[in-house]
Amino acid sequence: MRILVVEDDQKAARFLKQGLEEEGHAVDVAADGEEGAQLGHLSPYDLIVLDVLLPKKSGLELSRELRREGVETPILMLTGRDSTADIVRGLDAGADDYLAKPFAFDEFLARVRALTRRRGPVIAGTLRYEDLEMDRLQRAVTRGGRLIDLSPREFRLLEYLLLHPEELVTRTTLLQKVWNMSFDPETNVVDAHVSNLRRKLEEGGRYRLIQTVRGAGYMLRSGETAR
Repeated sequence: MRILVVEDDQKAARFLKQGLEEEGHAVDVAADGEEGAQLGHLSPYDLIVLDVLLPKKSGLELSRELRREGVETPILMLTGRDSTADIVRGLDAGADDYLAKPFAFDEFLARVRALTRRRGPVIAGTLRYEDLEMDRLQRAVTRGGRLIDLSPREFRLLEYLLLHPEELVTRTTLLQKVWNMSFDPETNVVDAHVSNLRRKLEEGGRYRLIQTVRGAGYMLRSGETAR
């Protein structure tokens, strides 16, 4: 499974990451609430492990935000507070389960298994369109069998387009989902990254897959159109 751990305590984050990876899961770690929001909005996960007390944005705020945005990923909330009122606040914020620190790792894994069983089939680890393939677990992208070196931001941008093939994706949406930014009419950050991503995808004479929809945004769409 693909799991996001949002934990600012580096020692605890390393412990959870190592333990989950030893169980065969792919794990991303965010060190604060804002980074957790960016990853949680963009990338579909099978589970989010979320600490309550986080810098920049609390776990309660983050959980509410993800639920408002329609993210249905199960959330396991971790906290040092175990009063009934604290548990209720966590569940009301959208968490699916609540685990008080300190906890036995076996109990943590049991909660993980229970939440992911409840959700059903896990998210596909591979996205494909035409001759383009993205392995989301290994963070690898190939086109026609050729490995393409992408920056983390380019990877996230392409991932979002692959999750919405042949759909119009506006610049505003990309700013929100990939950069976690509000609309800024002065910024050309999206266009610059799309340009770099296209160049890498089209090396070796490959035809264009990321099409520009004038005045609107971009679309991942087949077609050997003029460049």
